Amino acid sequence: MKTFVAAVVFALSTGLILFNSCNTQSAEKTGHIASDSAMIAKGKAIFRSNCGPCHNFIQDGIGPRLSGVTAAMPAEWIKQFIKDPGLVIQSGDERAKQLYEKFHTVMPSFATYSDDELDAIVAFLHTEKAQEESVAIAPGQSLLDPIPEIIQRSGIEAGLELVAQVPLSSDETPNTRINKMAAQPGTGQLFIVELRGVLYRLQDNQPSVYMDLRALRPAFIDKPGMGTGFGSFAFHPEFEKNGLLYTTHTELPGAVVPEFKYEDSIERTVQWVLTEWKTDNPRSAVFSGKGRELFRVDMVTGIHGVQEITFNPYAKRGDKDYGLLYIGVGDGGCVDERLPQLTHRLDRILGSIVRIDPRGNNSANGKYGIPADNPFANDGDPNTLGEIYAYGFRNPHRISWTRSGLMLSSNIGSFNIESLYIILPGHDYGWPLREGDFVLKPLETITKVYALPEDDVIYNVTYPAARYDHGEGNAICGGFEYLGAACPQLAGKYVFGDIVNGRLFYVDIDDLKLGSRAPIKEWQITFNGERTTLLELCKKHKAELRLGRDARGEIYLWSKQDGKIYKVVNDKKNNT
Repeated sequence: MKTFVAAVVFALSTGLILFNSCNTQSAEKTGHIASDSAMIAKGKAIFRSNCGPCHNFIQDGIGPRLSGVTAAMPAEWIKQFIKDPGLVIQSGDERAKQLYEKFHTVMPSFATYSDDELDAIVAFLHTEKAQEESVAIAPGQSLLDPIPEIIQRSGIEAGLELVAQVPLSSDETPNTRINKMAAQPGTGQLFIVELRGVLYRLQDNQPSVYMDLRALRPAFIDKPGMGTGFGSFAFHPEFEKNGLLYTTHTELPGAVVPEFKYEDSIERTVQWVLTEWKTDNPRSAVFSGKGRELFRVDMVTGIHGVQEITFNPYAKRGDKDYGLLYIGVGDGGCVDERLPQLTHRLDRILGSIVRIDPRGNNSANGKYGIPADNPFANDGDPNTLGEIYAYGFRNPHRISWTRSGLMLSSNIGSFNIESLYIILPGHDYGWPLREGDFVLKPLETITKVYALPEDDVIYNVTYPAARYDHGEGNAICGGFEYLGAACPQLAGKYVFGDIVNGRLFYVDIDDLKLGSRAPIKEWQITFNGERTTLLELCKKHKAELRLGRDARGEIYLWSKQDGKIYKVVNDKKNNT
């Protein structure tokens, strides 16, 4: 396996090849576009903060690549589209309609941008010219419809009960950035984190500030990117006794040398920081205490960061897994930026699931422990990171376990495939040479996938236990096994959904097996007795769906757009 990885790293690091961008028209359509360096720098900063997570200048991502866009479209059209893309689409504009049909999503509106800010963005876009075409480097036909099977509705309906409203944190879209919910061990108290810097405690369905990371870490930032900020949190299983809480957040790079870095010649946008906090009083309704940093990770962009940390809730004292912290580390956008050599290797942390003992001290920096039974902890190679538990991920967004013992992780895909994986120690999950159970050619493009080769078994890649393509959605929102009592129709199912369109899915846990693909079914929701969708509830073009689970196993869902938290309850009207 390591020989294969080494060969891949060599191939990727010696063959980065550009490919063509969007077609441009010969006629210049720019109008007056500012060209002074201050305006361009301002536009670059705005772009990186709000546009970079979905767009780049090399290849399509969540949205289209933007090199040469000022030659293809007038500056006024670009500015109008930024301000209100939904309105441009509704007007019947042909290019806007084509974009919607291709990407199946609507860009958020940036109506609050001033004319000066819009001019700055266009000035920066104008510096990125269209790229020349290059010849494809590998034969084979890409798959236009990788998964032709359509996800079927199951007939299951569940009601929603509005239980909480998190305070709006910005006038910008989304108005809140509530990202993850978890129950405190022992008390069962629910907490939910806001990427803009606050951890809320839900008491009697009323949110109150438990921890304000902005005050505790002055270097804290929540931009650039839609996933940066206060990324995740996890209470130690013995929090009631030891008061230990773990968090991840972002800071600007440069001030502190990180434990996990890469070549100085490659740009850094953010550092992700893992911190252990010791509370003065575990029973307090408001945090007070001290933190110690465990490690930092440099990342190329503000996407695909460290948005998941968690403990195995089924591990008991005396088990090897008890008290060990699992950390989902994304690829940091390096593949999107044509730097695939930074991931899918055992001497780099990017694109991996990490397992550490936060109370140990045998790591390189002495601040945490590397469990002896980690799969690569004792492989004899001094360059191998013993922290790595599994690797080959683009964005291991959520990690959870089933009562039967399965460790599951959702992995947000690039342009084609969204995946749910069974996680096993030491396994390779393929990215960026695979997306789901399809071939990816990152030296050529990440927008296309291909059928697996006949000799694929020699590569020892572990493929998804369930997956769907972008005909069904755009970004998987990881979920949980349903363990509650309110909706017996969801018993025995792992429930999840799609971040962008808000559709809700499930797979039967008994169908999750290595080497096969469990069928995905859709379930629907009602509110006040009427069938609805999350898009209709939040009244936006993008759902920004997230899911949580309480100590009783009941499921919650919400949209970051409006901060309304719903509990999934039985719809007696439709489930008799």
